[in-house]
Amino acid sequence: MQGFAGFMWLLSVALIVFSGFALIDAATRREDAYRAADKKTKPFWLLVLGLAFVVNLIFNILSFLPVIGLIATIVYMVDVRPALRGLSGGGRSRRGSSSDGPYGPYNGGR
Repeated sequence: MQGFAGFMWLLSVALIVFSGFALIDAATRREDAYRAADKKTKPFWLLVLGLAFVVNLIFNILSFLPVIGLIATIVYMVDVRPALRGLSGGGRSRRGSSSDGPYGPYNGGR
């Protein structure tokens, strides 16, 4: 029984970290990016993810409220976050070389 309690505690901590990361990520994004990506507004997502974070802190993982918070967090991470990152260019891949200027690649006057 002690192993199960330890596993549930780890799962609860993982949910808190996951929802906290999503909340911080949503707070750092620009508000106009939400409108440009045709998603709900930034205050809406901050409210939903903030509630999910607080619910994960307060309630037991076996309750249904943390599951609802987890679903909201997954929706943000899978649907909204990639759309926002695509607009702001927040990916790890570079789209051009270091010699690219404001009008395209520098070709040395050729």
